[in-house]
Amino acid sequence: MSYKSAGKFEETRFEKIHNEIFKNSTEASLIVAQEIAQLIRSKQEKNKSCVLGLATGSSPIKVYEELVRMHNEEGLSFSNVVTFNLDEYYPMTKENNQSYHHFMHQHLFNHIDIKPENVNIPDGTVAIDELNQYCIDYEMNIKNAGGLDFQLLGIGRTGHVGFNEPGSHINSGTRIITLDHITRVDASSDFNGIDNVPKRAITMGVSTILRSKRIVLMAWGQNKADIIKRTIQGDISSEVPATFLQNHGNATFVLDQSAASELTRFKTPWLVGECIWNQELKSKAIVWLCQKTKQSILKLTDRDYNNNGMSDLLAQEGSAYDLNINMFNVLQHTITGWPGGKPNTDDSHRPERANPAKKRIILFSPHPDDDVISMGGTFSKLIKQGHDVHVVYQTSGNIAVTDDEALKFAEVSNDFITDADTKVNFKSVIEFLNNKSENQIDSLEVRKLKGLIRRRESYAATRYIGLKDSNTHFLDLPFYETGQIKKNPLGLEDIAIVKDIIEKIKPHQVFAAGDLADPHGTHEVCLNAIFAAMKELKPQPYMDDCWLWLYRGAWHEWDIHEIDMAVPLSPSEVLLKRHAILYHQSQKDRVMFQGNDSREFWVRAEDRNKNTAILYDDLGLAEYEA
Repeated sequence: MSYKSAGKFEETRFEKIHNEIFKNSTEASLIVAQEIAQLIRSKQEKNKSCVLGLATGSSPIKVYEELVRMHNEEGLSFSNVVTFNLDEYYPMTKENNQSYHHFMHQHLFNHIDIKPENVNIPDGTVAIDELNQYCIDYEMNIKNAGGLDFQLLGIGRTGHVGFNEPGSHINSGTRIITLDHITRVDASSDFNGIDNVPKRAITMGVSTILRSKRIVLMAWGQNKADIIKRTIQGDISSEVPATFLQNHGNATFVLDQSAASELTRFKTPWLVGECIWNQELKSKAIVWLCQKTKQSILKLTDRDYNNNGMSDLLAQEGSAYDLNINMFNVLQHTITGWPGGKPNTDDSHRPERANPAKKRIILFSPHPDDDVISMGGTFSKLIKQGHDVHVVYQTSGNIAVTDDEALKFAEVSNDFITDADTKVNFKSVIEFLNNKSENQIDSLEVRKLKGLIRRRESYAATRYIGLKDSNTHFLDLPFYETGQIKKNPLGLEDIAIVKDIIEKIKPHQVFAAGDLADPHGTHEVCLNAIFAAMKELKPQPYMDDCWLWLYRGAWHEWDIHEIDMAVPLSPSEVLLKRHAILYHQSQKDRVMFQGNDSREFWVRAEDRNKNTAILYDDLGLAEYEA
């Protein structure tokens, strides 16, 4: 496996497991796939079988895609490969779309030349009174195959590997286990609600995993950052079963930058060794120091810096006084009540340009509610201040409408409207929903209705904000329209559609969701579509005056040191934002894709706005009734 150097020892002295950090999950997945391919080929040269332990979930998908590509384009054969999967829900039929049997065949086995008899996946249909012997036999099959040469792992937010939940013993073997509530919450979006998530699973044990000759654990995204820190830097404990991997002599954690972001060497590198102090790192460190010492910026002393690992920064800058003043000014200049720029004003210390005074603005929203959840107050200000604002919804959001909600609309509409008067055949929708089987993909009529529900809710919200209907656009990007939770990759048609709306409006400002922690990656795909479109449009003259701003709010917030523009909201503006969010009625009370935050979106939004305001107040900046 080809890795870059981990750097000086002192940079990793808090870390108890070898780890490698990559720019993104795609780059990392290719490296992992290459290691697996090298192992398969080396075993083939020796005429030996290669025994792989395989994982499911979102983390290994790109690894499997690359292995399939190698098979098709480079002749990589799996004829000598024997596989054992980590786990399976219980009870679970092989035909169920949510089964790991289905997942593995969909992503890997159906596309390679592995022998069917060499594929081993725990059977979720074994009778309960036969499970104990079944699990013993699964262990013996691994042993008889020569043991696991390579084990691929993901990690859950509880610290589980396989389904070894908190409390699992280091000597545990393959067994049935009750799933932690957090694990079921995280899986709920795949099952259209937590009530449909199985409460138990069959899993390889901790001892089974630890007997593997080589272990690679992969983790992507901000949602995994906290548990990765606890696993890599914490004490070994059954409360975080992944920490048992600290005892393995040949384990590597492969992470993207977001998953590694809470590790000490990234989160607070000044506690590890000397730093190269650019403005971003200075801002991050000084905000952290204020929070640690519970002091405002202008009250920090030389001693505060020296006692908290920043003596080299103090020596570089000369005094705490100079550092504090400079940092205070940097943060103060991020605050503005004019997100589109304040006309006829010196803009040298403002986040946005004064001119043109009236700007054309695109607000991209991945789903039909991200606009008001994440920046409803700013959205309102831009309209009130006279800018030509266009909101652009990138996907239909139909998959987030429950069957019950769609059925209600269909039945009401069917009572009042004949089939000839509408674009949706409500009778067929009612018949489909009343007879829908488990995991059945929605018909086109049902998806159309669910998309219309989201669309009409969006119109209601934007009208309430003050936007005219002609400035509301719906792209319905094709990548999203699979009828399933799993979406298609970003395609040329998606990019062309985004490009067309930018060309049409020729904006001075573009706001886009930089909140990439949504459970199924839609935000990331939508942002990549904008990046790709703007890259193609860059030679156009109007793009010289176009600024791109990234907003967060639905899933994750910007840290203070990352913020370039902060817009204070009055109490009345916060209330306006709340009511706009509540117009998205199908997403209230029964949010299908909740993520790891159990609060409703309007509560999340208000709490995050409030907490950000408190942080600015605590730093000693101007206090607003906001």
